Amino acid sequence: MNIHEHQAKKILKKYGAPVPEGVYGFSVAEIVDKAKNLNTKKFVLKAQIHAGGRGKAGGIKILNNIDELKVASAELLGKKLITPQTGIDGKEVKRIYVEESSEISKEFYLSCIVDRATSKIAFISSDQGGMDIEEVAKNNPEKIITTRIDFQTEIKHEDCEEVIKIFKLNSDANNQAIKLIKSIYKLFIENDASLIEINPLILTKDNKIICLDAKINFDDNALFRNQEILSLRDLTEEEEKEIEASKYDLSYIKLDGNIGCMVNGAGLAMATMDIIKLYGEEPANFLDVGGGASKEKVSAAFKIILSDRNVKGILINIFGGIMRCDILAQGVVDAANEININVPLVVRLAGTKFEEGKKILDNSGLKIISASDLSDAAKKIVEAIK
Repeated sequence: MNIHEHQAKKILKKYGAPVPEGVYGFSVAEIVDKAKNLNTKKFVLKAQIHAGGRGKAGGIKILNNIDELKVASAELLGKKLITPQTGIDGKEVKRIYVEESSEISKEFYLSCIVDRATSKIAFISSDQGGMDIEEVAKNNPEKIITTRIDFQTEIKHEDCEEVIKIFKLNSDANNQAIKLIKSIYKLFIENDASLIEINPLILTKDNKIICLDAKINFDDNALFRNQEILSLRDLTEEEEKEIEASKYDLSYIKLDGNIGCMVNGAGLAMATMDIIKLYGEEPANFLDVGGGASKEKVSAAFKIILSDRNVKGILINIFGGIMRCDILAQGVVDAANEININVPLVVRLAGTKFEEGKKILDNSGLKIISASDLSDAAKKIVEAIK
């Protein structure tokens, strides 16, 4: 689950991390009224959307006075920002964050993630702050260091030193940075975070370490024990179909292609999307119905796929283990009886109750193209939509 920058900074501040003072609002009047209480010569206005690249899209502005803030807020609220992370449709700005300006001496990059390959917590740090970290990794990999931490209640002092050594700070700033690393680590493990990213982390001209920007993601599977975090969820920033899918505990992510996918198991889903691309088309979604899906869950998944106007055909790929093929087949039939299907449908079933599932589909009256294996299924759905 993602949260907004102003929410992330509030949590960071709670854990003792240094952040600029700021206020947020949903209207020009609210923003201007709150901003008058900030102790600053200039105002930094930031659009609050769940996407990076706001600055290049006009979503971050430095303003000299309240009058400029009023005009800029009016221009930004309701505007759709298009960044590399929003897609061509962009995201509408519904709230704005205003904070005190900072006089920057140096910019750094700092993040904390779960390193699944080593089952450790990893800090990534660089002296190339304010830039796209992927580009830095590609062009100047020596400018990035990764410090992997064995899971523990508190991070060791020597690990903190290792994380920040690339910053080359003086003694005072170094102590501030160590304190920040300890705060971030504690926040990370106590709230089941999956990412904390500070870009840029800055050193001000008066030698203060400050988190100038902040992004925090949380593990969806742990939200049941983090109700305070869950209350920060902004459904207006999420894809409508993904919200609907979450109601049925479906793993669904909308993509930009035209072939809808329904699969059981994340690995099989990834393989299905890959082979669709191999045959020259693009998947419209990632959808894992899970190992123990009911026919109601399968029916809901089918409806979600069909609600995407970009979908020109559907590929259902099920390997029955815990998930029985007859249950899936009945869910498909139930959904099809409620929705007019006007796109090609290719189904590949294998495993538990395969024969029973095939019989249900064969007797349904639906126009279904059967496939013998994954390669055959991908080839047939690509041919069918053409």
